Amino acid sequence: MRSSLAPGIRLLRALPRDSWYRGLTLVLTFLFYASFHLSRKPISIVKSELHTNCSAQGRGAPNGTNSSTWCDWAPFDQDNYKELFGALDNAFLVAYAIGMFISGIFGERLPLRYYLSGGMVLSGLFTSLFGLAYFWKIHVLWYYVLIQIFNGLVQTTGWPSVVTCVGNWFGKGKRGLIMGIWNSHTSVGNILGSLIAGVWVSSAWGLSFIVPGIIIAIMGIVCLLFLVEYPEDVDCSPPQHHTESEEKDPEATFSTDDGSCIRENTLDSSECPKEPGEELEAISFLGALRIPGVVEFSLCLLFAKLVSYTFLYWLPLYIVNVAHFSAKEAGDMSTLFDVGGILGGILAGLVSDYTGSRATTCCVMLILAAPMLFLYNYVGQTGIATSVALLIICGALVNGPYALITTAVSADLGTHECLKGNAKALSTVTAIIDGTGSIGAALGPLLAGLISPTGWNNVFYMLITADILACLLLSRVVYKEMKGWCGCYTRKRGYVLLKSKVCPVFL
Repeated sequence: MRSSLAPGIRLLRALPRDSWYRGLTLVLTFLFYASFHLSRKPISIVKSELHTNCSAQGRGAPNGTNSSTWCDWAPFDQDNYKELFGALDNAFLVAYAIGMFISGIFGERLPLRYYLSGGMVLSGLFTSLFGLAYFWKIHVLWYYVLIQIFNGLVQTTGWPSVVTCVGNWFGKGKRGLIMGIWNSHTSVGNILGSLIAGVWVSSAWGLSFIVPGIIIAIMGIVCLLFLVEYPEDVDCSPPQHHTESEEKDPEATFSTDDGSCIRENTLDSSECPKEPGEELEAISFLGALRIPGVVEFSLCLLFAKLVSYTFLYWLPLYIVNVAHFSAKEAGDMSTLFDVGGILGGILAGLVSDYTGSRATTCCVMLILAAPMLFLYNYVGQTGIATSVALLIICGALVNGPYALITTAVSADLGTHECLKGNAKALSTVTAIIDGTGSIGAALGPLLAGLISPTGWNNVFYMLITADILACLLLSRVVYKEMKGWCGCYTRKRGYVLLKSKVCPVFL
């Protein structure tokens, strides 16, 4: 007698074919970008091992070596080691920022699957080459700087590619929540990178780079074999990038997420980029800049990412210096900031979907982040419980706006109504926003390296100032969103057609 079909299989068969592919795209792109961050994290963990307290090693210096620096790794055994670490960080981040502005243009004109997988394999190569310096006993600074530059350039293939793929598969419906959950790949990658690097940091730090390098290279091969760029490639239905009300009444005037208005499905001529040629040609760099909201969100991300990446690169060293933890303990403790980042990204996406106000959500979280950063610096090391709680809260408030802007906001602007359904702008818009943010990512660790010799308090004052500037740069968009709140009624889908407007609603 044959048994009935297993319940799990019945459930799988009940899922629509489109849902299968959308789920596969989310999972794959999640793993791909997590591997990018996994390969970036080891440098922050290994810093404290490249220059450490040699007298605390419990044994004397070998004959003929300097008694105070015998256990350090040249060229980072000098008194200017913080500046050298800053140079390594900036070699990667400046190359990443410059390359990002170019990467989006290539991403729109090349097959994303080949572009992304090639970048991942090359990133794995350069990450591993950094770690091989341990086994090859390389002690010249230019080698490490060149590896960081090349790695920064090839890693720019990642973000525009994965955001474009997700944008191709998902419409605007629950984009904030979906991308908030999906964007946790950044924090997951940081956490895994910290834990993997911590395994070998005190024994053979080269493996802290080689193992993540192998992982991202393997994921590049998976990308080549399984990634589907467009729903149409597998006969699935493309997502709808317009609201239900727009489809019912295309002649009405609507208020968009950033407060700009659309009449007959186009923006006012002063707001909408004009591109020569056919409708579905890739948009130019200047054309993407003219999309309403791109400049404001890009500049906001510059300062938000400055704060986030300063924590990414300097938090373990701060914990070692202030709380006097070991390198491995500091690396493990720093993962709590990324745990908060996961929660913050999901919360920001959920709230922005619920209210229809992306900019206001970012602004509120940035305002709350400033006093939390102040508290963490002054009372964060008074006890383990206090440190854990404040690290998670700071991670949520700092990374929440960063996550929302780089995902849902970028996808919204890259499929803006004035583009008339042309999703080819998505890669360029994403690259502009994240590229501008990467300038801040380069400045943050550099400023931290320059300011930290004067005291960690000054580093935190710099971070708080950047946080406030990020909030102020969104003020115009927030004002437009607040104007759109007036005279709106609730409706099941969160939008209502009223006085020729589609308004964000608090349900």
